[in-house]
Amino acid sequence: MKKNNLDEMQEQELLKIEHNGCWLAFWGLLAVMAIQMVMGVPGTQMLGEWIVFMVLALYLVIACLRKGIWDRHLKANRKTNLIVSLLAGAAAGILITVSNPYLSEPLDYVLVAGISGGFTFLLCFAALSISMKLYKKRREKLEQE
Repeated sequence: MKKNNLDEMQEQELLKIEHNGCWLAFWGLLAVMAIQMVMGVPGTQMLGEWIVFMVLALYLVIACLRKGIWDRHLKANRKTNLIVSLLAGAAAGILITVSNPYLSEPLDYVLVAGISGGFTFLLCFAALSISMKLYKKRREKLEQE
């Protein structure tokens, strides 16, 4: 193991810097991909950003679940999962509708937004519900140790 040249205060500051950098990268990649979608950039040209984003997202989820951590501000419950899933569904529905160049009729906009938003809602809610069960199970195990 390498020697740490930082004192405790510097170590805490470095952790804050790394924390902020991680979330800046996460939300920055998401924003860049959303902007590219709206501008009509083909999905194959966003593949690199998507891979980095997904690796980062999976790492964060798996690492937090292994340590029994859910969120600093949100509670692990169905109400939170429902609200977050509704927000994700609405955002996806709007983004996919706005970025679709083939829509012309008002009904087309409503159908695309509804189907894509509904599908995103269902997937997000299922993923959050499964993650919540894994979190609670892991939390119980950690508390028993």
